[in-house]
Amino acid sequence: MSRLALAGRSVLVTGAAGFIGFFVANRLLAAGAEVVGVDNLNGYYDVALKEARLKELAKFPAFAFSCNDLTDHGAIDAAFKARQPEFVVHLAAQAGVRYSLVNPHAYVASNVDGFLTILEACRARSVRHLIYASSSSVYGAESKLPFREDDPAVTPVSLYAATKRANELMAETYAHLFDIPTTGLRFFTVYGPWGRPDMAYFSFTKAAFEGRPIDVFNDGKMRRDFTYVDDVTEAVCRLIDEAPPLAAKTLGLAIKSPHLIYNVGNHTPVELSEFIAVIEGTTARRIKQRNLPMQPGDVPATYADVDRLARVTGFAPRTPLAEGIGRFVAWYRKFYGV
Repeated sequence: MSRLALAGRSVLVTGAAGFIGFFVANRLLAAGAEVVGVDNLNGYYDVALKEARLKELAKFPAFAFSCNDLTDHGAIDAAFKARQPEFVVHLAAQAGVRYSLVNPHAYVASNVDGFLTILEACRARSVRHLIYASSSSVYGAESKLPFREDDPAVTPVSLYAATKRANELMAETYAHLFDIPTTGLRFFTVYGPWGRPDMAYFSFTKAAFEGRPIDVFNDGKMRRDFTYVDDVTEAVCRLIDEAPPLAAKTLGLAIKSPHLIYNVGNHTPVELSEFIAVIEGTTARRIKQRNLPMQPGDVPATYADVDRLARVTGFAPRTPLAEGIGRFVAWYRKFYGV
């Protein structure tokens, strides 16, 4: 839990109806914060799932929701003006690596223009700390494992990754020019209950219960650093009161602007074939597989070095994959009546 006393604090969370945004907003509300959630409820995946998440958040009297698109600059500025948030957790984005091959304009609009809207609003309202979502995908074709925050991130292999790396560069610029304390979080394959239906663990579980085959790329030889959503939420909450100037002192870093980036991963890469076996064991279903070549935009492995996060917060993600998948499958059975 964050060391910051959150009771009565005002936090604006973008993407509040999304997967990670829902969990972060829920945790902040439970800690006594006042949360303004912003989301455009787009149709990238089942809107009913997003609405169900919002229904859970609405149980908290301190939650307010604004249905707006980040590209509506006036509406977002009005939300900032009305609520005067002290902290901003920016998690809204157009997600999905493969979809960026189909609809690239959606990524530039949401991830680049939308992030600029948030940066400008933070600049105008002098927020105490902006935390934003980046992605492990920024490491792209980097072959040295594990990935460290000071590794070069100059070889993205998808437009999604490129927009996330652009976010980091934009954040560095605004932190430097306007002294906005800003923290970027490179998330590594987040999974768990209430998750996104387009993610592999969700679609594989659905296929298991429906008796359908799944597409397995690169013969299941890819490795991913699967990170349970509660661990991600814990990291976000612990970092809220760790603005970069304070964190840099802990790390012994000399930073030129109040901007730091952290890996948020389970630092335990798992091969896809093993991942599928865990889902089969948890669902008690055998999953038929169609082996296909590596897809454009994919990378063979992700692996997070989380030393920086651990040194600043005293915490590192640690939920074992079997435990996390077990919780997801239990939620899936209940939510979908399986």
